[in-house]
Amino acid sequence: MSTKPTSAGRARRGPALAASVAAAALLLTACGGGDEGASEGGDGQVTLSISTFNEWGYEELLEEYQEANPNIKIVHDKKATSNNARDNLNTKLAAGSGLSDIEGIEVDWLPELKQYPDQFADLASPEVEGRWLDWKVEDATTEDGKLIGYGTDVGPEAICYRSDLFAEAGLPTDREEVAALLEGDWDHYFEIGEQFTAKSDAAWYDSAMSAYQGMINQVENAYEENDGTVIATENPEVKDIYNQVLENSVDKDLSAHLQLWSDDYEAGFQSGAFATTFCPGWMLGSIEGNAAGVEGWDIANVFPGGGGNWGGSYLTVPTQGKNQEEAIKLAQWLTAPEQQIKAFASKGNFPSQVEAYEMEELTGSTNEFFNDAPVGQIFADRAEAVSVTPFKGQNYFAINDSMQQALDRVDVLKSDDPDSSWQKFVTGVEALQ
Repeated sequence: MSTKPTSAGRARRGPALAASVAAAALLLTACGGGDEGASEGGDGQVTLSISTFNEWGYEELLEEYQEANPNIKIVHDKKATSNNARDNLNTKLAAGSGLSDIEGIEVDWLPELKQYPDQFADLASPEVEGRWLDWKVEDATTEDGKLIGYGTDVGPEAICYRSDLFAEAGLPTDREEVAALLEGDWDHYFEIGEQFTAKSDAAWYDSAMSAYQGMINQVENAYEENDGTVIATENPEVKDIYNQVLENSVDKDLSAHLQLWSDDYEAGFQSGAFATTFCPGWMLGSIEGNAAGVEGWDIANVFPGGGGNWGGSYLTVPTQGKNQEEAIKLAQWLTAPEQQIKAFASKGNFPSQVEAYEMEELTGSTNEFFNDAPVGQIFADRAEAVSVTPFKGQNYFAINDSMQQALDRVDVLKSDDPDSSWQKFVTGVEALQ
């Protein structure tokens, strides 16, 4: 969504993660049916299970669906992180049973699943034709035209900032003035950060990885060519971004040196450890939760380099399920524009549905926690600013996860210098091939 941190930001796995995917691939062809999450009771009531991760804004929606459909009981399994969800999915795909009737997946590991289309129901239907942004549908469509996922959200990015910390450092605080201040390329963003840290005890941003994620998502072919050829370690753009991020994060000390989604990272919102963070819509609920009681957060309608998309998710219906027809109905309902706008209002997940962008419920929405920021209009503008859709092949998730480890070794753990950590990254990528 999603409401969720993407591959760049979760608990780390490295080679073990890649190994689990490989193991799943070897076993998939032998998988049989037998979903353990769906059942039909003697009274005719159907129990549907749905698995998501982080915050998707579905709690109230699932209650609403059950009230409108008394024959349906929904069991919601919410994993803590995208990595947890991915590990669970791969394990149960390989086992041939145990998956939920509806499985939420993230765009960064969607390419891995498209290799096994028989494991997922074909969701193509005249009822949903034209519902989503074209590229959102294309990402979930297999080479033979099978649609394996219904799009939930996309992740256009803005800059979330602490206006009180800006004021203390002598920077403007009004969101339009902040947007004007930060307009420009990444060099300009880092230069403003140096001005800020010269007058503040807080860091400019949370972590090297979050800055890297924003930059790499503006590269069309960062890790793989369109034919799947891995170029991550040879691509000068990747190495240049890696070096630039670490120079500013470590040498210039602009980073708070926090590992994304860690306890220290979450505590940083309470302690005022950093002044800005790169925030797609799905991040808003997480910030509000971690910064509960903290005043001063706001959102600027700007992003370094122009625009960028971080994350976005899908709902799939595994063929293991016993109640695929009812599961598809629920997935269609959850991903309709009306429901996705409600999810946006709840957790900030920005819809991928075309009709939603013209609905007043979205365009006129504000967020009280972020100083009543017009979040609907801000993220609509940020979505229009996205000019690059990065190619993500079957190795994208694992490579990006290895990059997170490389950056964290220097920025967070301080166990390596940039050169030695890069070499470990190279070794990790070579092990995937």
